[in-house]
Amino acid sequence: MSQLLVYQSLWAAERRTPGVPEPSYDEIFDTVKAAGFDGLSVDLGALPLPAAEAVIPQFARTGLRGGVTAFARSIEDIRPSIAFAKAIGAPFVVVVGQVMPVTIAGMIPVIRAWLDIAGAEGMPLQFETHRGCITNDLYIALQLLDAIPEMRMACDLSHYVVDRELYLPLSPDIAAQFDRVLQRCDSFQGRVASGQQIQLPLHFPLTQRWLDLFTGWWRDGFRHWRARHGADEDCVFLCELGPREYAMTGADGLEFSDRWVEAQQLRALAQTLWSETA
Repeated sequence: MSQLLVYQSLWAAERRTPGVPEPSYDEIFDTVKAAGFDGLSVDLGALPLPAAEAVIPQFARTGLRGGVTAFARSIEDIRPSIAFAKAIGAPFVVVVGQVMPVTIAGMIPVIRAWLDIAGAEGMPLQFETHRGCITNDLYIALQLLDAIPEMRMACDLSHYVVDRELYLPLSPDIAAQFDRVLQRCDSFQGRVASGQQIQLPLHFPLTQRWLDLFTGWWRDGFRHWRARHGADEDCVFLCELGPREYAMTGADGLEFSDRWVEAQQLRALAQTLWSETA
């Protein structure tokens, strides 16, 4: 039977708090494991590959499953990320493609070239709904999905909420466009945004209506995922609450919320939604 596997992000485990030392990799992996997360994902944009290789033994030591986000700056740049993914047992590589042609016609061969390499390497790719990359915009993503039927997405819709500067309630047309993306998403990421902020503290009263929006998207995304996948496949939900400057801070540089507590809240929410869509 399919399971929901909830990961924590290594990047999200960074404290970046003035005067507070960063935890060791041993401490991060042990804390994530003890909290009951299924895996830990390595963002190769935040941690360069040579440094990331130092965490490879931690996966075997703790039994945590691996995840990888690759920031490929050329066509061939995807290969080292795939090799790293294999080394930590990641089921797929999430791509934030840094090759960014201006036109859709220029983007299509780039996406297909990455897919060809991944196919030869036996590693599935998912293209993240992310700003500042080849899938920068909701409208671009929709055109790419139409042009490349085999293209799969990693769903972090916080980027498109900010990029489109959304206001609530969503119009039926905008809601339908987001649903088209959700129908092609093979994994999901936990972060709540508004039309002006990429990462909202979950306990702020004004966050609630945005949390309701994302909760509906994740529920719909899980339903779409279950309709496409077999009973022997597992779905990944990544809690990726980034440190400052993703996290909102006061004038003192301290964050308004506890990201570790919120990651566990998002995990519980995702597990509830997964059960509801069974």
